[in-house]
Amino acid sequence: MKHMRFILLGAALSLAACDHATPQLAAPVAKNPAPATSTSKKQSAFVPPSESDIPNDDFGKQIALGRQIFIDPARYAKAYVGNQLSCENCHLDAGRLAQSAPLWGAYPMYPAYRSKNHHVNTFAERLQGCFNYSMNGKAPPLGDPVLVALETYAYWMAKGAPVGASLPGRGYPKLAKPALAPDYARGETVFKRDCALCHGDNGQGQQSAGRTVFPPLWGSQSFNWGAGMEQVNFAAGFIKANMPLGRGNTLTDQDAWDVAYFMDAHERPQDPRFTGSIQATRASYHDTPDSLYGTEVNGRMLGQGQPTD
Repeated sequence: MKHMRFILLGAALSLAACDHATPQLAAPVAKNPAPATSTSKKQSAFVPPSESDIPNDDFGKQIALGRQIFIDPARYAKAYVGNQLSCENCHLDAGRLAQSAPLWGAYPMYPAYRSKNHHVNTFAERLQGCFNYSMNGKAPPLGDPVLVALETYAYWMAKGAPVGASLPGRGYPKLAKPALAPDYARGETVFKRDCALCHGDNGQGQQSAGRTVFPPLWGSQSFNWGAGMEQVNFAAGFIKANMPLGRGNTLTDQDAWDVAYFMDAHERPQDPRFTGSIQATRASYHDTPDSLYGTEVNGRMLGQGQPTD
């Protein structure tokens, strides 16, 4: 995040996505060839269609609308958004980038049972959850044009992907537990060194011409306590693979865990499932060491919620 050239978000992410399709020069053949490595897996990874492949017909118009909503929900889905985030803040390159929960990895896995709400979810219901939690808004009703467009975009993005197969690059990487327990002070040091340039010293991100360029990481305009990113393990995996922007996999695993802990140890809007008791809400929905909801950090109980401005 230290280099201002990464403010050119679209260009940086497009280059990162293109790595999956760019041929590599052949290396000299070793006398004792090593077993296939992650490079071979990367070369055979799923490649979604590009924006230029969107068909020029009525179906293509729905794909294009879904992409617009995904990139700028505050403009195209305003009635359902309650903060300054966009979908691609957590699903980079308009939902294309591997290791960033890409749409092409998610769509083929639904319908699926989710422990979060204890029933089999359709993909449309999964999208509703994103509006409830990550966008701190309200879910569009099933069949709403916003959901139809987003599902059409995801369907098209996954064109050619096998149904029910967990593709390489789907979701966020799962990091092994760190050698040292995640620490607030160490995380703050990482944040100031590698994150504050883009997200601000106070973690509230940056805007340009009324649009969020770098998202707020906590506070009233960030994701609420019900979002998956509030879990330190999820945040650490995303950060390790993708941050600083354009320089993913440059932080150590320990740094990723520490700065994820630091980010999630700040207050944010209340979990929509809250019924009046922080501890009861934790017991029902956050009963994991990876959630700081309902725990005390620096003498302060987390989970009290922060009203939306």
